[in-house]
Amino acid sequence: MIITKDNTKLGLILGTVAPIFGLLLFKTYKFGIFSIKEFFQFLFVEPGFRTLSAGLTISLLANAVIFTLYINSHKDKTAKGIFITTAIYGLAILLIKTFA
Repeated sequence: MIITKDNTKLGLILGTVAPIFGLLLFKTYKFGIFSIKEFFQFLFVEPGFRTLSAGLTISLLANAVIFTLYINSHKDKTAKGIFITTAIYGLAILLIKTFA
């Protein structure tokens, strides 16, 4: 099972993939009637990128869930990889919110 591994590379991969699933869940919940293409067009065309920053912020909750899972199971190397990608995503979101 994947939770039994303790590897920083695994954490980096999980931390990169989880927000993508979180963003797809956000799309399904808020923009269910739109196609994926229409959803991403709206995210990048909308003035101020408010929906993009909100979607990315919510998608980081997926990282919080898997980070908590690995911390509670004492898999610190994997949690460290998840934290690194979360910090990078968070910095990107902060830059989008600040300069857009």
